[in-house]
Amino acid sequence: RRTEYFLRDQIPMGVALAGYVAVAAVSVGVVPKIFPQLKWYYILAVYGMAPVLAFCNAYGMGLTDWSLATTYGKLGIFVFGAWAGASHGGVIAGLAACGVMMTIVATAADLMQDFKTGYLTLASPRSMFISQVIGTAMGCVIGPCVFWLFYRAFDNVGLSGSDYPAPYAVVYRNMAIFGVQGFSSLPKHCLTLCCVVFAAAVVINLARDLAPEKVSRFIPVPMAMAIPFYLGSYFAIDMCVGSAILFVWEKVDKAGADMFARSVASGLICGEGIWSMPQSVLALAKVQPPICMKFLSRSTNARVDA
Repeated sequence: RRTEYFLRDQIPMGVALAGYVAVAAVSVGVVPKIFPQLKWYYILAVYGMAPVLAFCNAYGMGLTDWSLATTYGKLGIFVFGAWAGASHGGVIAGLAACGVMMTIVATAADLMQDFKTGYLTLASPRSMFISQVIGTAMGCVIGPCVFWLFYRAFDNVGLSGSDYPAPYAVVYRNMAIFGVQGFSSLPKHCLTLCCVVFAAAVVINLARDLAPEKVSRFIPVPMAMAIPFYLGSYFAIDMCVGSAILFVWEKVDKAGADMFARSVASGLICGEGIWSMPQSVLALAKVQPPICMKFLSRSTNARVDA
């Protein structure tokens, strides 16, 4: 009965196809105006490839709850960056194609997850789809406004060493350069180092899987070790402090920690992210903090006191 109820209010195939064609037509006409390096036939090729990749991503996300949209986006970087070539702005073309590809694939997976939730809760798929369209339309307005707020509030946004370094932007740009120029664009010994680190990650994972539990708990997780290399040291410090708090909490009240640790951690992470908005507003208004804290070395502190 649940399946019958859910399929009774399904979206007609003709509407879905017409909507996809309409969005593709808008993208073909608008995106090349924003990124001239991304020709209209590149966009057409992206929309031709996207349904197959979107199906694979949605199916995989339904099984694992893990979206691989970024992986398909990287595929777009290499394919369209190499297609355009270095002399025709292949780096920009690859990155722009990656953005289009990721948007299509990720949206499809998210919508399928929403439909899955609707199926379990007996919600109308049409209502969920309309809500998704409304949310997407709001994002088209809110997203650029948030970017403008950060861009105007912080002079060095996106630069390495700033409060908002955008580490993934550097990673994707380097991948685009690599896709256009090949192995010659890599620094010396970079490929060798990548192979060594990859082999080390495989060995460490095997050691964790094969070692007894008493030993494996002390073997680090390669994925967790890799995150600070992408996001920077500040993330590692936050996670280290959080892990220390969790360790003490488990010693004091293990039952409470097992029950509420994930909720508390999620709240702390969300709170830190939400604070960035008022921080941007204060910076945009040129508000100076009443108190500043700085940590100095012993020798520097001695010179300051003198």
